[in-house]
Amino acid sequence: MNNLNAIHESILKVLSQISEQQLLPYQRRQPRFSDLELICLSLTAEYLGIDSESDLFRKLPKTLFSKIERSVYNRRRRRLVNHIDAIRL
Repeated sequence: MNNLNAIHESILKVLSQISEQQLLPYQRRQPRFSDLELICLSLTAEYLGIDSESDLFRKLPKTLFSKIERSVYNRRRRRLVNHIDAIRL
């Protein structure tokens, strides 16, 4: 789905200009999917009206799907909910 990938890239570009950090301080190991990319994916799904996490992972392009597992995405997204709300406002 090129539309999801294109929207993800454009939101990531804007978020990269706003944020100085790619990872938040609690990360011990370098993940394949940065916190900024995870926030971007969450905002992209919200923008496209994808409510279901399983639907989101069905529609993800292979380039993004290979970087993060569904359980890891869900756990890290819950941890970043305050940052997502701050960016949304």
